[in-house]
Amino acid sequence: MTHLRAFLPADIWMRQIFEANSARDGGIVWRSVRDVERMIGREAFVAEITRRGFHIVENSGQFVIFCNNAQIRMLC
Repeated sequence: MTHLRAFLPADIWMRQIFEANSARDGGIVWRSVRDVERMIGREAFVAEITRRGFHIVENSGQFVIFCNNAQIRMLC
């Protein structure tokens, strides 16, 4: 996956994230920070997450997207 941009347009890549069963069911999806930055850029990605009313966290090189607008509570 070194040359993702060459194989898949950014808009299709983004659409595929939210067409995943987990996303459609209000679940969780995750993507590599590196892939996001290479494909569409961090700002555009976060803007789309915000536009959809979802939440996103970053940890250990991964973006974790909560595909719902429920409250997130850190337990530890």
